[in-house]
Amino acid sequence: MNALWIAVALLVAGFAGWPVTSLVFRLARTIDDKADAAGRGRAAEDASGQDPSADVTVDTLPAVPPGAPEAGPDHPERGQSVDGELTADGGRPPSDISNPAPAAGGQAASGQAGPGQRILRGGAIIGVLERLGVGVAILTGQPVAIAYIVAIKGLGRFAELKETPVAAERFIIGTLTSMLWAAGTAAIVKVYFLK
Repeated sequence: MNALWIAVALLVAGFAGWPVTSLVFRLARTIDDKADAAGRGRAAEDASGQDPSADVTVDTLPAVPPGAPEAGPDHPERGQSVDGELTADGGRPPSDISNPAPAAGGQAASGQAGPGQRILRGGAIIGVLERLGVGVAILTGQPVAIAYIVAIKGLGRFAELKETPVAAERFIIGTLTSMLWAAGTAAIVKVYFLK
């Protein structure tokens, strides 16, 4: 009977964690969108109270490159976008939008993202493996193994996280949600069902 509960715990921790993590990502995005909208509203109110003859304005968003049409913060020319997929603008590292366009021949320089290249690729599979690892660590009474899982995941993603602040934020949210789900599921099964 214990083997059945262990299998159920690992299935729920490993595979039911994806919808939970996805829901938390959507919630985080909703909160960010509301904060951005509130910030734009306050900026508009502040601008209306300024002296119309003032010739200095401050734009908190990265500047749009010359020749690019005006666009919002998710415009591809701004370098980073989180709209369903996390992507890097072609030919330029996402963390430095002011870099010149691709090297001669239209190819991106080494270490730079290719056109429309996805960032944090393989996240769904890594998440399942991470949750399974955390579940096994809790069920076997070896919670120290969770530190190894975090270290391996962090080292594997280090280059992407260093280059892209948006990827780092997504990595932290996803990892914490995923690990809390797996640890909670495994702990509940261990405390209530395994004797």
